[in-house]
Amino acid sequence: MKTGEVRANCKLEEIHHSSRLTEFMQLSRRVALSGLVGFIALAFVPPAARAAGVTDEDILNDANATTEIVSYGMGPHQHRFSPLDQINTTNIGKLVPAWSFSFGGEKQRGQETQPLVYKGKIFVTGSYSRMWAVDAATGHKIWEYNHRLPEGILPCCDVINRGAALYGDLAIFGTLDGQLVALNQDTGKVVWRETIGDYSAGVSITHTPIIVKGKVLVAIAGSEFGVAGKVEARDALTGKLVWSRPTIEGGMGTLNGQDNGITGTLNATWPGDTWKTGGGAAWNGGTWDPELNLSYWGVGNAAPWNPAYRRGDNLYANSTIAIDNDTGKIVWHYQHVPNDAWDYDSVSEFVPFDLNKDGQVIKAGAMFHKNGFFYVNDRKTGKLLSATPFVTKITWASSIDLGTGRPVEMGNRPGDPAQSVDGKKGSTVWVVPNFLGGKNWNPVAYSPDTGLFYVPANEWGMDIWNEPIVYKKGAAFLGAGFTIKPLYDDYIGALRAIEPATGKIVWEYRDPGTLWGGVLATHGGLVFTGTPEGYLKAFDAKTGKELWKFNTGSGVIGSPVTFELNGERCTHRAQRARAAHLRGATARRGTDHARGAG
Repeated sequence: MKTGEVRANCKLEEIHHSSRLTEFMQLSRRVALSGLVGFIALAFVPPAARAAGVTDEDILNDANATTEIVSYGMGPHQHRFSPLDQINTTNIGKLVPAWSFSFGGEKQRGQETQPLVYKGKIFVTGSYSRMWAVDAATGHKIWEYNHRLPEGILPCCDVINRGAALYGDLAIFGTLDGQLVALNQDTGKVVWRETIGDYSAGVSITHTPIIVKGKVLVAIAGSEFGVAGKVEARDALTGKLVWSRPTIEGGMGTLNGQDNGITGTLNATWPGDTWKTGGGAAWNGGTWDPELNLSYWGVGNAAPWNPAYRRGDNLYANSTIAIDNDTGKIVWHYQHVPNDAWDYDSVSEFVPFDLNKDGQVIKAGAMFHKNGFFYVNDRKTGKLLSATPFVTKITWASSIDLGTGRPVEMGNRPGDPAQSVDGKKGSTVWVVPNFLGGKNWNPVAYSPDTGLFYVPANEWGMDIWNEPIVYKKGAAFLGAGFTIKPLYDDYIGALRAIEPATGKIVWEYRDPGTLWGGVLATHGGLVFTGTPEGYLKAFDAKTGKELWKFNTGSGVIGSPVTFELNGERCTHRAQRARAAHLRGATARRGTDHARGAG
């Protein structure tokens, strides 16, 4: 496949002559490649009449829909599970490509997007703040939008975009210069555009916004530049601000243009004015629970990386926060890593699910953290229910205390440079996982059929040390250096099926490279994900047996989806690799590094 190309795989060959299946999976490219690939399977279904425009009801029903995908994660809970079963464990071996679409141009780089599907169109975003509408049946481009980016944008870690949100006749996405842009779904013309933050200070938006009861909710990236994080809710049809909630203790929230209370208690866990440049950006977006009317946001690392600069727990950095979607107030929080010393963001998605344990059904939420632990919390209150390792080795903490919720640290923090002989470099420590994490941004899937989570994990560590740092607007604000290394010679990545009640690993697939793409599970008993070697693979959801693979021509780091088009089943995804996907990488202070942040 040529650089920057997308493919569609259809044709389930010779199934009773008359049946073809269509699966469109979105692949994310590696090695500076970009594209969209689809796989198809047919079965005649008459088109359904529907209202003009995506509604709140459509979004609430997205997890059960088969012909459209109107939200990130395929539903508010983002289980990434499809009820489709035409493609299954018995016929997956006959799946072949149908068409491909090239993102084209000189702007290749990483493609971590998830496509959306509505009224026969596929909406897909790409690197450098671009979006396309593509004919789902043919792969032909309908329109293309290229956001005009100013000089001096400061994306931390790559120029990616993870997808759009659909509402009414709009397709809404964030940009690298800190804007939220709404496009007309039919024409690609700008309907409204709002600035969310100052790009010259380091603000960017790369995650997918979410739609909640007519509002579009969005966060920012920028922790590596000392940008204090926030989440905003805006009217999805007009862009007008409804509420804003800072994610760092000390910032003032707003509701309908009026002050709405400080986040936390000023200076309770931050010394002096350090909170003002404290990071904590929720750069990977959020999930939400319609029943509880809460949205859940994973808050990023405290800034700078050097924890001696900001003594204290540093709330609400490195936490999951639950926000009331109407008022914008924080209902509960759970902090995974107080006074973070390792860049262990809490940005992995918090996935609401019903936990069956000890004869009870608990409204829970699951999160596979960068730090190597799998957390299950009560999603109504935030109470920690369990925390178990999902990687083979963890050296920063021995366990998580279920009584206090705090980690039992092992004294493995990098040293304070002020205590060193020359005052320039603190003592170095070897820590597992490294800052890229046991899991990073790439989303898990949850199957209600098997009751298992499917997790793209990585096994690696780092040497890390601290250095002196002074804040300067628009400059990297780390105060640390690192060298990353794999733990094992034969693999780094591992797709693992995990039982949430016990944390038991039921099966795993090992890959010699890093797993950086999302996961999809289906009612057909399949689990899909991509590899850095360029394969889109399908596994048996119960056993982990590899059943099928297709070489896309470049590494896969996007999130797959599947849907039915005119009775055909389809799957999509997109591709690319980054420097840190190599088996070793070193960076110091403000040097560019690939951490998966927005």
